[in-house]
Amino acid sequence: MKEQKYYFGTGRRKTSVAQVRIFKGSGKISIRKNDQFVEADADLTAKIAKPFEIVGVSSDYDTTVILSGGGVSSRVGSITLGIARALSKVSEDFEKMLKKEGLLTRDSREKERKKPGLKRARRAPQWQKR
Repeated sequence: MKEQKYYFGTGRRKTSVAQVRIFKGSGKISIRKNDQFVEADADLTAKIAKPFEIVGVSSDYDTTVILSGGGVSSRVGSITLGIARALSKVSEDFEKMLKKEGLLTRDSREKERKKPGLKRARRAPQWQKR
């Protein structure tokens, strides 16, 4: 079997981690979650493929993604960041375009932990006068 050259990028968002590899190909995106391949629906695929559209190579690369953790929106965000990071390794011009669009910036917001005596991270129990 012939080794195929690929570019690698790791994307993270909230608790989701996506390991992304892009190969020269036909534009196919395959996602692996819990050792099963999953098909992304149409509106999510559009969000995932945004980095490809920005650099203008939407049907030039095949993508394989290994996902772990998170919910739907954090998975989409982590895949997008992983693809953008992998594309930035392909060409410096791609990196400039992606950075200008803000796709190489990791969104570091995560859920704050619950504190003792509170109902949620900052929500205090309702105050009673009497």
